[in-house]
Amino acid sequence: MSDRLLGALTRRRASLLLLAVVLCLPPFYLDAFWLRIGLFSLAAAIGATGLALLSGTAGQLSLGHAFFLAVGAYGYAWLAGEPGPGLPPALAALLAVLLAGAAGGLFSPVAARVKGIYLGIATLALVFLGHHVLLTADSVTGGFNGRSVPPLTLGGFTFAESDPELTVLGVPFGAEERLWFLGLALFAFTWFTARGLLRGRPGRALAALRDSETAAAVMGVDVARHRSAAFVVSSMYAGLAGVLLALAFRRVVPDYFSLALSVDYLAMIVIGGLGSVAGATAGAVFVTALPLLMARYADQLPLVTAPGSAEGAVGPTEAARYLYGAAIVLVLLYAPDGLHGLARRVRGRVRRRRSRTPAPDTALPPSSQPAAAARPKEHTP
Repeated sequence: MSDRLLGALTRRRASLLLLAVVLCLPPFYLDAFWLRIGLFSLAAAIGATGLALLSGTAGQLSLGHAFFLAVGAYGYAWLAGEPGPGLPPALAALLAVLLAGAAGGLFSPVAARVKGIYLGIATLALVFLGHHVLLTADSVTGGFNGRSVPPLTLGGFTFAESDPELTVLGVPFGAEERLWFLGLALFAFTWFTARGLLRGRPGRALAALRDSETAAAVMGVDVARHRSAAFVVSSMYAGLAGVLLALAFRRVVPDYFSLALSVDYLAMIVIGGLGSVAGATAGAVFVTALPLLMARYADQLPLVTAPGSAEGAVGPTEAARYLYGAAIVLVLLYAPDGLHGLARRVRGRVRRRRSRTPAPDTALPPSSQPAAAARPKEHTP
């Protein structure tokens, strides 16, 4: 048993190492458009992981995820820019994440006492309130036109187009190439911390809360404290995603952080699988990449027109929403545990088929069975 466990761990580590190598290759082979899709998907995966912890594991419905994304994005833009304190960008990014967590902490007393659809309506108010503040606080947010985002600098290295130009293995590294590795590092941090939370005592406590608050309280789980903590952690993940989005967009505007963005994040975790980090990642890639791909190839798709076409036509963004809306319906009907659960069931079936298949050296053809196995019929006198 120990040898099998050791072999499984070795294969898992080798798979992770191979995946890390593969994820480091796109900047050397793909152009800026595909790298932007990857960056937006990485940022969405970070935010979706936080929402998966809150809604999938803890069972708390939230429609205000866009608000905390906006806190992280605008917090970094203001703290690191002018007008603003002009802090070092790395410190500004850290403080922006903490600011999003503080905003979640201020709302956590409501999250500790309200649940279900009532909590969803309460978080919905955050989106409308935040959008109003973003439009009216011109000195901080820049108003309707938004504000530019200062590039991130770490140890003298700038994640943007800068002089002198950086060339790696003959490939010029611009802003997208540099931000790609930053996004990978942030996503890896999110992945391992979230999986650690889910596999530890906090994850088991949150799962118990989702199944039955009464049973969790009987087992000694502090219901209010854990529900508040889940909201704060989810808000910090959303703030980190907002920082990465701001760096990728290079400009933040209020209209992006609307109710539609919160609905997109709910679609990500439903399609990918509630309570699963891998599922949230898969759903984030699907929901984020689909409209961008449809916008690029709109002239080659039936019933879809390019952006800015005649009124009444179906644009790529609307078509993408129709498609992943249909995907949500199909998931709820045929795969309630999402893409992650579907992949897990497929792997289980493949393993069972392999275990049922006899090894070639042990399987004996009918003609080679021992003679004693077939007993001849005795003739009666």
